[in-house]
Amino acid sequence: MGFEPIILIFLILALVWVVLSMFRIVPEYERLVILALGRYAGTRGPGFTIVIPLLESARKVDLRERFLEIPRQTAISRDNSSIDIDFLVYYRVVNPKLAVLEIENVVTASLNIAATTLRAVIGDIELDDVLAKREQINDVLRVKLDEVTERWGLKVTRVEIREVEPPAAIRDAMNRQMSAERERRATVTRAEGERAAAIAVAEGDKQSNILKAEGERQSAILRAEGERQAQLLLAEGRASALRALFAEAKEVDEKTLMLQYLDALRAVGSSESTKFVVPMELTSMMARFMALMNKDGEQPPKA
Repeated sequence: MGFEPIILIFLILALVWVVLSMFRIVPEYERLVILALGRYAGTRGPGFTIVIPLLESARKVDLRERFLEIPRQTAISRDNSSIDIDFLVYYRVVNPKLAVLEIENVVTASLNIAATTLRAVIGDIELDDVLAKREQINDVLRVKLDEVTERWGLKVTRVEIREVEPPAAIRDAMNRQMSAERERRATVTRAEGERAAAIAVAEGDKQSNILKAEGERQSAILRAEGERQAQLLLAEGRASALRALFAEAKEVDEKTLMLQYLDALRAVGSSESTKFVVPMELTSMMARFMALMNKDGEQPPKA
């Protein structure tokens, strides 16, 4: 009699547990893969659903995008250089049925296949390309991983290489190469600067010579113009003087000219020079002068 209440309480609790376990509320980002007596009976969710205890079993599958952190792997490149690489794989479940039925542990399998795929991809690439073409390697890894995980209901959305570490000897060689490249760029930059400075100086000298020549040309033009104006003024002055002299000469008679001529001869004769200038016309001039004098003497006196 003492065990009957305990058994009754146990049965009631078991019945309550069975009833409560039948009702499930599935979130939007999850699905339930149902197996009825070991056979696939469908995928349920999201929202309220019923799972019959003992007859049906449910496997929860998360549909959100997740990532795998692949630990550092040592791979050998095409040119036989060992490289340590670690990367991340982002994925999400697109088919809950395949993720449950086709593989025992999809996460572990994806981790292992990612490591082997990395070694295969790096083995076809040289070290310089591994260091310089990360984006291309990411795309190749994503495509190859997606081809394998597609049959497991997984979609690889992205692959990101976080760190690539070559051997110490290669790192030293790369550092020396980088230093040499920087020195080369500095030399090229310095040479280009000196060249630009020389060009600027030459251009400045050229412009200075051009301006100097232009100034000298303008100065020569102004001097020539001034000399021309001076010559014109001098010629005009001489022409005016000759016109005035000619006008005055028209008023002078033959006697006055003769007297001036004789006065000029007297002045020449009184000079200290030892040379004597005797005009060839002296005889004819004297004859004309005497004729003029006789003509004036014969004139009768005026009443």
